[in-house]
Amino acid sequence: VPLQAYGGGLVQAGGCLRLSCAASLRTFSSYAMGWFRQAPGKEREFVAAISYGGGTTDYADSVKGRFTISRDNSKNTVYLQMNSLKPEDTAVYYCARSRSRLARRINYDLWGQGTLVTVSS
Repeated sequence: VPLQAYGGGLVQAGGCLRLSCAASLRTFSSYAMGWFRQAPGKEREFVAAISYGGGTTDYADSVKGRFTISRDNSKNTVYLQMNSLKPEDTAVYYCARSRSRLARRINYDLWGQGTLVTVSS
């Protein structure tokens, strides 16, 4: 599996979780990475992106100030630190590899399996 996301679980509102996505890709450090999520009955939506070197990030307005994306190219891993979680953050979270080096919201070509995050009120 090229991209393996893990770290989801059940958490109370106001709590935090850290998602990780391990990539078995030799070119991991050459591409931007992103996190997306899909809530039940809704379309998949962009959450956060990080450039290939980690110097630039982008966030959806709904998570800005609460979530932090980061990456460790020496470990081929991208992270999503989620703080102050809300019930509306409940979704399956996916990591994905961009076709670009830049932190974009579109143009992703490789997707991992999702990890479920459930936030109880």
